[in-house]
Amino acid sequence: MIYIILGFLAASIVFVIAEALWIQFNGQTIPRPEISRASQTLGFGPSLRYVVMGDSTAVAQGGDYTKGYASATAAYLAQSHTVTWQNVAVSGERAGGVLTHQVSQAVKSKPDVVVIAVGANDVTHLTPISSVASSLRKSIALLRQSNPGVRIILTGSPDMGSVPRFGQPVRWLAGKRTQTLNAMVVELAKEQQVIFAPIAEKTGPTFRAHPELFAKDKFHPTTQGYEVWIPVLIEALKKSGYNT
Repeated sequence: MIYIILGFLAASIVFVIAEALWIQFNGQTIPRPEISRASQTLGFGPSLRYVVMGDSTAVAQGGDYTKGYASATAAYLAQSHTVTWQNVAVSGERAGGVLTHQVSQAVKSKPDVVVIAVGANDVTHLTPISSVASSLRKSIALLRQSNPGVRIILTGSPDMGSVPRFGQPVRWLAGKRTQTLNAMVVELAKEQQVIFAPIAEKTGPTFRAHPELFAKDKFHPTTQGYEVWIPVLIEALKKSGYNT
């Protein structure tokens, strides 16, 4: 029996090492984009302060930032408002990092609308779901202290089960963990009366069917991949009251 157990443990270790090497070398490294962190103003109409927070997707890593969802949502709002907006998102960020590093920047402008696009790195780093919930709840509270009327949109995690960089069964496990994290975000959105933008639900099937929507690192979307996200976020802005 001891030999069976030792054999199983050895096989498990080999499998874990093989999976780690697969993830590390399956895909090319792509640079983190350098984007403007200064406030920008565009559009005409009533003034509106807008902040984008979150992870690498909010800076369109893997694609063209000017065609990513941060720029696209700002342009949407500018159809009917003079929008002063800022992007404080950082590649690799998790919910805890949004709370400790980004909220302090966001509240300086007392934003009217905020998108918090975070969750993917919490899925891959196995952040406890309760910790993600706590960080998001505290971030929402601080944003509301700066402006009680702020409209907040949460994306949760995209469908990490669609990521071609992961081999099986890691990809399957990432998909299941995405579902668990997003179920929490849905309930948190109801509790906090904020808007949930169902990125994983609405775009996951498309990404699973079209791996060419991933960049060379096989992890981040391409420009065309980010364009798939944009209608989901525009719909969330409409639900928050911003119809143009």
